Amino acid sequence: MPHTLKRSWLMPSVWALAISSVIATPVMAEEVTEDAVPAMPQTVEESPFASEREAVIWRQDELKELESLLRQLRFDLVNNQDARGAAPRLATLQEQATQAHFLPAFIVGTHGRGSDARPEIWEEWEDFAAGFTDLEQKVAVLIDAAEQEDYRAATRAFSDVGLSCKSCHRAYRYN
Repeated sequence: MPHTLKRSWLMPSVWALAISSVIATPVMAEEVTEDAVPAMPQTVEESPFASEREAVIWRQDELKELESLLRQLRFDLVNNQDARGAAPRLATLQEQATQAHFLPAFIVGTHGRGSDARPEIWEEWEDFAAGFTDLEQKVAVLIDAAEQEDYRAATRAFSDVGLSCKSCHRAYRYN
């Protein structure tokens, strides 16, 4: 099967998720260029959330869903070696494991009681945001390996995605 045909099974899912996530995902008013670090939301008014508490709960729920998604993908790609079955979850991962998806929920001061976030997030904003860039790159490698049905490479890439998550958690999250 030519490489271009193998890739086509993921594309309809990606487009459907891209369109639906535009509707469902909070987005900051400022447009972000690829090289720019998204602006740090200073107040609730600069975010898509009604309150700081809503932002904290949303990001905690989204990160838990991302963790669950990764467990499902491990089963699909590592255990079952089923790239086609993993395609919808890979599309979701690609859409959600991004700066654009998560950073608007990190409003300055939304650490402390009820939050697992450390204050270093806002003190080291560029490094924190770079962690999501690293994650996006690792996810792209994972998707490429899955599209090629290279399960050995997918297993390595999956491990790299996990390491990217863990490195950020060690630096910026209370356990």
